[in-house]
Amino acid sequence: MDRVADEATWKPTLQKDAGPLYQAIADALAADIASGKLSAGVRLPPQRSLAHALGIDFTTVSRAYAEARRRGLVDAFVGQGTFVRRRVSSAAPASSGGLIDMSMNLPPAFDEPALAERLWSGFRSLEESGGLDLLLRYQEPGGAHADRSAGADWLSGRIPDISADRVVVCPGAQGALLAVAGLLAGPGEVICTESLTYAGFRSLAAHLRIQLAGIAMDGEGLLPDAFEAACRKHSPKALYCTPTLHNPTTATMSPARREAIIAIAREHNVPIIEDDAYGALVPGVAPLAALAPDIVYHIAGLAKSLSPALRIAYLVVPDVRAAVRVSGSIRATAGMASPITAALATRWIEDGTAASVCKAIAREATARRAIAAAQLPPNCYRMQDHGYHLWLLLPSPWTRSEFASRLRSAGIGVVGSDAFALGAAPEAVRIGLGGAATRQDLTRSLHIATDLLNEAPALSSLVV
Repeated sequence: MDRVADEATWKPTLQKDAGPLYQAIADALAADIASGKLSAGVRLPPQRSLAHALGIDFTTVSRAYAEARRRGLVDAFVGQGTFVRRRVSSAAPASSGGLIDMSMNLPPAFDEPALAERLWSGFRSLEESGGLDLLLRYQEPGGAHADRSAGADWLSGRIPDISADRVVVCPGAQGALLAVAGLLAGPGEVICTESLTYAGFRSLAAHLRIQLAGIAMDGEGLLPDAFEAACRKHSPKALYCTPTLHNPTTATMSPARREAIIAIAREHNVPIIEDDAYGALVPGVAPLAALAPDIVYHIAGLAKSLSPALRIAYLVVPDVRAAVRVSGSIRATAGMASPITAALATRWIEDGTAASVCKAIAREATARRAIAAAQLPPNCYRMQDHGYHLWLLLPSPWTRSEFASRLRSAGIGVVGSDAFALGAAPEAVRIGLGGAATRQDLTRSLHIATDLLNEAPALSSLVV
């Protein structure tokens, strides 16, 4: 039988300016459940008792309890009362025994139940804000005005003076890349990019039959002299680059390097496609779009800083004319971004949930970088503050294929440099620190990787 809480002592602490009172009560209930103050099976005070204790009307408490049921926080039984719902955890066990796939660069999962409840609450609130129009109407291919405005708000701290009419809502960063690359270059034409570049862009270019010219890199990313030489040789239609937390090497351009790349692009009339997948996680770094808004197509996906499941990216274009042209590309290739996920992203941005999630991801990433630094031998990897992937440089005689194969046989997935290389691939692998479900799984996986690095490949071979 469910146990009964002390109805005289449970009284929610309500936050000022937390919105409607009934929602504040439901929020307080979610917070007390998350903190353990109210455990599963506890019976809540009767609605009239709580209304009297709070000095508010009965209907407000009744609405709050109904909201809590809608959120899945409680169950109500006629004649018995309202009880905190029993939940089955969906978290993966610390040692699941299956493949720990660190080949995908996923944001690390944070363990903050109250924040998770805010995310799910955003789903449930869509009915109130969107109604059937959200479900039964098409939208403009570039996104509804409210969603474009939310994108502008999300980016305003990084790109000054941004307006909604320069923001296009895209079906993920890959959808944005497809629209822009197809707009700027045609079959047989050239786009410059880093010599190690995002694997998804390589696939997209092959699909569009666009030629990619790889530009030499150093610890900051693109080398200006190499970019200028490529401009003279290829007359490229665009430059595609990731100047902040480069994928896969983690390189981040200095302000001086950014200015140099922009100057060369201006001299040769080369528009820039800036993939800013991690920009929301890195404070104080001005994106290229903030320095040269007239020539940069800035892609800010939400997958790395908020949720990969949204499949929403905000594309900032140089002017309204470009926005119309890109919207036409989206119409031709995808029709539109999902209005439901776009509306959900808007809700999370407007109510502050998105910013809170971004901070939670950053906190978990900090913890995971510390684990990596403690586990791996020094000077064998590149890793940057604010990121959650690393570039592991393999000592001789290890090769990337052999090292990845050995890790996979131990139940750990990583991705070799071949996936990113436009020329000769270095002996290196990318490791996504967010792929492991828990910090314990990450520690165990990196410990295995370190053991491999410290022995010769022949010693770990199982070939007979």
